[in-house]
Amino acid sequence: MKTTDKIIVLDRDGVINIDSDDYIKSLEEWIPIAGSIKAIATLTQLGYKIFIATNQSGIGRGYYDIVTLNSMHERLEKLVSDQGGEIAGIVYCPHIPSDHCACRKPKVGMLDQIQKKFKVDLKGHPFVGDSLKDLEVAENFGCEGILVKTGKGIQTLAVDSELVRKTRVFNDLEDFVASLIIKSDNLRL
Repeated sequence: MKTTDKIIVLDRDGVINIDSDDYIKSLEEWIPIAGSIKAIATLTQLGYKIFIATNQSGIGRGYYDIVTLNSMHERLEKLVSDQGGEIAGIVYCPHIPSDHCACRKPKVGMLDQIQKKFKVDLKGHPFVGDSLKDLEVAENFGCEGILVKTGKGIQTLAVDSELVRKTRVFNDLEDFVASLIIKSDNLRL
């Protein structure tokens, strides 16, 4: 495994696209958050490999199928590509909580899948999410949890948790990427 890669793992709903308590069930409902596509492209241009790990229990609940999910991901990849970026890989958990699978966040199965399939080491790298489950999977796996205020981020900030209190928080994915650009510019000075 390569440990020197620059890697960022992203949650999908609420970080990249608008989330809904009623689930994102169709390609028409999959709407990017302003600035998120360009932010992913910018990360690629800065040399980062971008992976997405997303719970998609709407499949297990029968709200949509894998073909629909794939169409959403194909649109995401095309939009990012059109901006000069690339997504290295997308993994998802189709299970409902009562399935007790090993992949549903906050369990680490999806991050294990990324490591094995793409031969990368995710430990210590940022995992950007909007929910407590995202922060928990980052903590459980050894990633750096990053919270954005989009999606369920504001609600997550209200949770009385040491994990939330110690997490770096950004307005959105674009704000997080801007902080990386500033950091890299300062390192070059």
